[in-house]
Amino acid sequence: MSAPLIVSIPHSLGRDEAMRRLKTGLSRATANVPMLSVEEERWDDNRMSFRVRALGQVASGHVDVEHSLVRVEVTLPWLLQRFAEVAQAVIQKRGQLLLTKR
Repeated sequence: MSAPLIVSIPHSLGRDEAMRRLKTGLSRATANVPMLSVEEERWDDNRMSFRVRALGQVASGHVDVEHSLVRVEVTLPWLLQRFAEVAQAVIQKRGQLLLTKR
């Protein structure tokens, strides 16, 4: 099994507001990326477990929401490992946009 891809995104929203934004953010993000679909999204307290499909491959992981940090950990299948750097940059950028104060 490959090492997980980990992205940490600092924020200043507090846990509740960050969670509120993230609960609507995953489905909105996939709407902008036609090759990505959400197969499972489950919240347990401040952790979201998910499973997504891209290019016919399944990736799974979780998002931990803390008071000033969101930590995304996703395990990519072998085929998607080629896109790990791109995925990391996209997660970081979209996460920062979602968690920026407005």
